[in-house]
Amino acid sequence: MAICNPCSDLSGLLLLALPTMRDAEFQNAVIALCAFNEKGALGLNISRIVPDVTLHSLMRQLNIEPGLAPDRPIHDGGPCETQRGMVLHSRDWKSPDSMMVGQDWALTSTLDVLHALSRGDGPKHWLVALGYAGWGAGQLDQEMKQADWFVSKADDQLLFACPAEDRWQQSYQKSGVDLYRLAVKVGQA
Repeated sequence: MAICNPCSDLSGLLLLALPTMRDAEFQNAVIALCAFNEKGALGLNISRIVPDVTLHSLMRQLNIEPGLAPDRPIHDGGPCETQRGMVLHSRDWKSPDSMMVGQDWALTSTLDVLHALSRGDGPKHWLVALGYAGWGAGQLDQEMKQADWFVSKADDQLLFACPAEDRWQQSYQKSGVDLYRLAVKVGQA
């Protein structure tokens, strides 16, 4: 994909911070965009990890026995509601409270997904984030007009297998963009 003019629906895609991103919170960020409509947008930053927090430690804080769940890092999903946990996962598992995201993912923020992971019957692919990135009505459109974001497709390898610290560069590579040759100039005609 390319630098995007405001699009009708970006959910299920990735927002990659352009090298010119001015907001330090989002420099080198990869945002899995989960909702995008006229009211605003919601996404999870999947390029940063919360230090010293893993799934097992989080589950124990919630009085959930980790059981069969593999211990994995927790993502720093964004600056909004940083105590709120969300699980981005494949659609092979869902609860009545899961929100479908694009064609391939679901987002669940209820504890039933953690219980399912503990039992070993949760989704095949998943990641857990604390917090999220949120935009008000028209705000993300404006940021895209300012050339803050590059829109890219996602795949299971990028979302669920690639280390968080490598996602930004790997996402650009999979999109066919050479970061060293990327020049972004914003102007008016």
